[in-house]
Amino acid sequence: MLVRLSIRDIVLIDQLDLEFPRGLTILTGETGAGKSILLDALSLALGARGDGDLVRAGAAQGQVTAVFEPPADHPAHAWLAAQDLPGEGELILRRVQMADGRTRAYVNDQSVGAQTLRALGQALVEIHGQHDERALLDASTHRALVDAYGGLDARVARDAFTALRAREAELREAQADVAAREREADFARHASEELRKLAVEPGEEALLASKRQAMMQGEKVAGDIRDAHRSLTGESSLLPLLVSITRRLQRRAAQAPDLIEPSLKALDEAMEALETAAQTVEAALAACDFDPRELERCEERLFALRGMARKYGVAVEALPALADKYAGELADLSEGRTRVGRLEAEVSAAAADYARAARALSEARRRAAEDLGRAVNAELPPLKLERARFAAEIASDERLVSPDGFDRVEFMVETNPGSRPGPLMKVASGGELARFLLALKVSLAQRETAPTLVFDEIDTGVGGAVADAIGQRLARLAARAQVLAVTHAPQVAARSQRHFKIVKDEVGGGDRVATRVFTLGASERREEIARMLAGAEITREARAAAKSLIEKAG
Repeated sequence: MLVRLSIRDIVLIDQLDLEFPRGLTILTGETGAGKSILLDALSLALGARGDGDLVRAGAAQGQVTAVFEPPADHPAHAWLAAQDLPGEGELILRRVQMADGRTRAYVNDQSVGAQTLRALGQALVEIHGQHDERALLDASTHRALVDAYGGLDARVARDAFTALRAREAELREAQADVAAREREADFARHASEELRKLAVEPGEEALLASKRQAMMQGEKVAGDIRDAHRSLTGESSLLPLLVSITRRLQRRAAQAPDLIEPSLKALDEAMEALETAAQTVEAALAACDFDPRELERCEERLFALRGMARKYGVAVEALPALADKYAGELADLSEGRTRVGRLEAEVSAAAADYARAARALSEARRRAAEDLGRAVNAELPPLKLERARFAAEIASDERLVSPDGFDRVEFMVETNPGSRPGPLMKVASGGELARFLLALKVSLAQRETAPTLVFDEIDTGVGGAVADAIGQRLARLAARAQVLAVTHAPQVAARSQRHFKIVKDEVGGGDRVATRVFTLGASERREEIARMLAGAEITREARAAAKSLIEKAG
């Protein structure tokens, strides 16, 4: 609720500090006294558009501070936490208006933007008047108001909507991935098959290159190797001679062992060395003895490997990994197609779940809209709108998928029998509009409303029983929320818990005028209501009527 309002240098107000109680607070005063200035100042603190003309003449700036004590469960607390703003205890909204048109906004002494201040202000205070275009007149809020009135919980539909959108997002991502892979699929398929047929073995290039080099060099050294082989194994070989010498010495070994044995040992070692050399040269000769067709096959394979490597811009040893990469891409494409099919089924199931939840919500919403229509229409006759009809019309379009279902809700009125129903804002006149809004607020008050409601001259153009009906409804609202009402109707003023009188006085020796606000005591209140009843000259009858009104209202 609004606790205090402090105004400095706004239009005709130089300094004003007001405290507001719970219940119904009435503001009265002569036309032109400054009642609208008071509401303009409050609106400025709540984030309304600033204007340099609001600053009192001669002042460099004006300032309005509104102090609130929102209920513990009010969403303002969560909103402050989300904005990383302090939110313990009192909630202080402050707006500084410069004469040059600039403004500054603060929440709990933390600087904020005007839009931020406006969002918070709309959660704390609803202002209704003949020309009000916010709150109940905004068709975008009507669906939520019907839901609140019916106590409907849209979480099932909202959860189903969230699940549907999540599945749809996954499907789009999977489809995009498959589409991207499809564009590369032909190349990957061709490359995978080509590399599979080539079947590169690890280290194959180095082995082939070494083998080719050996075969190409073998022919050049083959002649010398053959000569060495003939020398070691042919007729000119030393081995037979060494064998003959060894045998002759062996026959003499018994006669002179000390002389013969070292020679025999040396000859054995020489023969073994010659045999080893012969074997090595023979192996080298065998290596040099190659089939030219084998060299051709080796070169063809080596050139094929290197050609493929150049084609794909990688080293030969990277070709097996590249083959695996393309094979993997084809496998991923197949898995992606399977996933798309699965997600399509999940999207269909999620869409069906959402449709069921939205239909159930729509049916409940229609019942709530009918109940709200009956409640509002029951309030209209005492407000001199007995021939008018109100309806919360619901248009359903199952192609519309939103977190709140597929219903659009708009408040429609018919002011005269047989006339075409139309949107509340367009059909109702100024006075009718304010009374429709009052009937709506009274009907909705049991469900959800801002902590503070302000009604600006909603009794204009009515009197007697209608004004009394308005007063009764404002009092009923005040039992659930703080209500501030600017009124010219004594029947409304008689029901107040606190009564402020707004006057305009000359100050500064008559050089200028200023708006003053007085809190009326019991006798002063009776006198003010009598003035409202009688006009300029307050009669004894008017005072008696004022007393009667107050007693009746009490």
